[in-house]
Amino acid sequence: MRAMAVADEGVLGEAIANRLTELAAVSDEPGRLTRLYLGPGHRKAADLVGGWMREAGMAVRIDAAGSVVGRLKARDGGSRTLMLGSHIDTVRDAGRFDGALGVVTAVEVVKAAFKSGKRFPFAIEVIAFGDEEGVRFASTLGGAKALAGRFDMKALDETGEDGVSRRQALVAFGSDPSRLREEALSPDHALGYVEVHIEQGPVLEKEGLPVGIVTAIDGITRGAVDVEGVASHAGTVPMPMRHDALAAAADMLLAVEARARARSNLVATVGKMDVPESAANTIPGKARFTLDIRSPSDEERTSAVGDIEKLIAAIAQRRGVTAKLSIGHQVPAALCDQKLSDQMAQAVEAFGIAPRRLPSGAGHDAMAFDRLIPFAMLFVRCRGGVSHNPAEFASPADIDIAARVLLTFLDRIAAQ
Repeated sequence: MRAMAVADEGVLGEAIANRLTELAAVSDEPGRLTRLYLGPGHRKAADLVGGWMREAGMAVRIDAAGSVVGRLKARDGGSRTLMLGSHIDTVRDAGRFDGALGVVTAVEVVKAAFKSGKRFPFAIEVIAFGDEEGVRFASTLGGAKALAGRFDMKALDETGEDGVSRRQALVAFGSDPSRLREEALSPDHALGYVEVHIEQGPVLEKEGLPVGIVTAIDGITRGAVDVEGVASHAGTVPMPMRHDALAAAADMLLAVEARARARSNLVATVGKMDVPESAANTIPGKARFTLDIRSPSDEERTSAVGDIEKLIAAIAQRRGVTAKLSIGHQVPAALCDQKLSDQMAQAVEAFGIAPRRLPSGAGHDAMAFDRLIPFAMLFVRCRGGVSHNPAEFASPADIDIAARVLLTFLDRIAAQ
């Protein structure tokens, strides 16, 4: 295998792990990893990653959305480009692998190829996006959407908790928001986008596999259910005569869970429940709970939402309360490109690993390119399925396999 000659087993994994440790030390907060979009930690991280890109032979710039872009020229100087990357912003009190793994792996893979004298018949751009997590501003994926030509200029007026607008933050970062529309890629020149990412779930670990090929990024329906009954004294109303909003909401929660358990490609979560004006000696008159439904199949997700709405209505009628489901957010599923995914699967098989295919229940920068250019994702095993947490961990051995799979994948693309 050509990629094996570029880097001996274990070398890339250790190099990537070391750089992830170095990058994790760059934070907005002492003692924990918090790196918010366009904040001081992001600025330092952008400079650090940009330096690594230059070591890897790439020309580097920071674009109008604050993304760090490194470009390795094509062997013949052509414009056809394959993009690799992920994000370097984090949630608050984050782990060091989410997002950053995909950026650092791409940089080290390009560096290994460059140092060995390997050149590709297409340009490679490594992109470190800074706005995937959506912690600082209301909207998210700003960097990826700018590259995809899908950035909503109204988002420039969004303000964070500090009162600073996205526009002001971009200017302070050193970017020019007036040029955001100029960042849009040319689909005719893009071979695709490829993202390496920790799984953020337990499937690969359970099955004893270091990597997996993503089939799709789940579509999401998110909303809330308001339940209204009658608040009454806890000691004076017999059980059959109650109109308990909280008990009804709990019944609805279990119905939501049962509906999701009935299908293997569907998940549903009630992540928050509120009981306003509640007291220990009062039958709850109101309850409100959130609803998050995800599936790689939009048809399955839409069907589930309809069924859940009917189940909620039936429970409300039976329990003598009213209930209303309000949908606040919907995102369609983003399907990975079959051809790129098959080539990734072949690269995985080249290392004697069964090519496990699985959907992603979490959102990623890659979804911004849906139906615009081909994209593919490679998952790396994540210990315990823990993510968005300081305990987040992927082993250097698994990271090394992912890096060498990516090198082999690039060789396969080049051969065609």
